[in-house]
Amino acid sequence: MFLLVTISSSSFAQQIKRFNPDTIRTIVIDSAINIHSHRLNAQDFIDAVLADTGFYKAFRDMKKYSFLAENRIYTYDKNNKVDGKIYRKLKLSNIAGKHKIETIVKQDSGTIYKSNGKYQLYTVEMFDYIFTNSYNSEFAKDPALSEPGGKDQTYKDKLKTLIFAPGHKVKGIPFISSKSEIFSKDMRDYYYYQFARGKYLDSIPVYRFRVIRKPSTADGDVVIKELTTIFDTRTFQILGRYVDMKYSNFLFSFDIQMNIELNNFNGELLPTKITYQGNWDIPFHKVERASFLIVHKDYKKDH
Repeated sequence: MFLLVTISSSSFAQQIKRFNPDTIRTIVIDSAINIHSHRLNAQDFIDAVLADTGFYKAFRDMKKYSFLAENRIYTYDKNNKVDGKIYRKLKLSNIAGKHKIETIVKQDSGTIYKSNGKYQLYTVEMFDYIFTNSYNSEFAKDPALSEPGGKDQTYKDKLKTLIFAPGHKVKGIPFISSKSEIFSKDMRDYYYYQFARGKYLDSIPVYRFRVIRKPSTADGDVVIKELTTIFDTRTFQILGRYVDMKYSNFLFSFDIQMNIELNNFNGELLPTKITYQGNWDIPFHKVERASFLIVHKDYKKDH
C-alpha cells in the first residue's frame, strides 16, 4: 500500500523542482570497463548485492554517533503544485550511551497534518518511520523478516525490504511480489548489465554496476526499471544505491525513484544522503505525491 504510485506527464512542471535522485550524482565516471580484466564477473556483483547488509547496518550504527541531520519533505497537489513543506534540522548525540535529539529548526507549512495530528500522506508517515524515527528507535534485526504488529507494521517491513534489500522477493504485494526478484532465473532476461569505473566524492575509486530494463521489455513484465549499485573497488563494500521502480495495473500504479549514499567514518559505513521522489495511487484514496531530501553530516564518535 505504501508503494502504490502514479505519475503524470506533467509531473515535473511544478512550482519547484523535485529532489531528483538521479543515479548518484556525486560519482564521476571515468570509463566503461571490462570486468573480466578485473577478475570479476556479473555474478560477483549480483552475489554482493543480494548478500549485502551494509545499508541496514549503517542506519543502525548511526545511533552510536553525534551528527547533524537536515530533513526536507515536499508534498504536492493534483496539479503538482507544492501544498506542504516540512523542514527539520536536528542535532543528535550519544554520550555515555545516552541518546539525545535536539531540534534546532522545525518548520511546517501547508497541508501536512490531519485534524488528529497524523500526517495527511501515508508516504510521509512511512518515510518518517524509516529515516526520521530511526533516530529514536531500533529497526528489526533483519529487514526481510516480518514482525508482528498489524497492517502498518507489515507495510513498514515491505518498505524496509525494498530499501535495504533490493533484488529480494517482496511478499504480499499483489501481482508484483516475484517481479522485485530481478536476479532470479525468470527475471534476468529482462535486463542489461552495465559496468563502469569512477570516483565517488572525488577520491574513492568505485565500480558502478547498473541493472537496466531492456527497451523491448513490456511495461507489466518488470517492477524495477533500474537498480544501480556503487562498490568501493578496494573493499567491494557498497557505498551507494539508486532504484527506479514503476508499475501499473487496475488495482494500483506507482512511479518511484530513490537514492541512498553512505560514507566511511572511523571504519564504519554511515548514511550521508537520501533522496526520493514518487507518486502513488489506489482506488478510493487520495493520490500521494512527495519528494524528500535527507542529509547527515559531521559524524563524531562520542565517549
